[in-house]
Amino acid sequence: MKMTKFIAIASGKGGVGKTTTALNLGTALSNFGKDVVIVDANLSTPNISLHLGSPKLGATLNDSMRGRIDIKDAVYLHPSGVRVIPSSISMDDMEGVNHNSMHETLLGLVGATELVLLDTAGGIGEETRAAIRSADEVIVVVNPEMLSVADAMKTIKISEDRGIKVSGVVINRVKGDKFEISKKNIEALLDKPVIGMIPEDNSVLRSLALKHPVVYTHPDSSASIGFKKLAAKIMGQEYVEKLGPK
Repeated sequence: MKMTKFIAIASGKGGVGKTTTALNLGTALSNFGKDVVIVDANLSTPNISLHLGSPKLGATLNDSMRGRIDIKDAVYLHPSGVRVIPSSISMDDMEGVNHNSMHETLLGLVGATELVLLDTAGGIGEETRAAIRSADEVIVVVNPEMLSVADAMKTIKISEDRGIKVSGVVINRVKGDKFEISKKNIEALLDKPVIGMIPEDNSVLRSLALKHPVVYTHPDSSASIGFKKLAAKIMGQEYVEKLGPK
């Protein structure tokens, strides 16, 4: 049976690029040979299926949490090669889901894959906490500005109060502006290592329009290289451009 690790991709607030990070990190890891499933653990405002083209889905995480199906029957293979478990975008399906059942539901993936990435809801509400409780570790996504970093402090505290390791921080949408908070200062403020820096890149918007991860549509773009470096780091390897993880 495969050993399965669960990593929550979280943020203190919405809009920082958490879903983009989860999708592209998962796709990069998959391209590097890791067996990965990305789960849309954002039940109230699910985004993964929207990022990937809003397919008409026969089964979702919501169905599994209600006990209607085995969670493995909700896994979809996207044309980009990444495997995902979407949440329902139907308002009816969002009602009455017990967040406390998430952990038990996700246990159905143990042994079925090497790595599960949980794309959590933004903020620190109950569904975010449910996803964090289901994880072995947490990666926090921030933008290089004070409000985002301040909100990330709350996510880190909630995680560590529950005994969940925060393995690092990803700084997304880095422009190199003099008013941005530096990597060094973010590490000092959050007392966590920065494990990835993703540049601001118009290719990300183009990939959203194409309904594919940017590492698939624009593999040589600056954002894609950032996500590949992050994936290699999580694998414990160094990314060498054009060669991949070494």
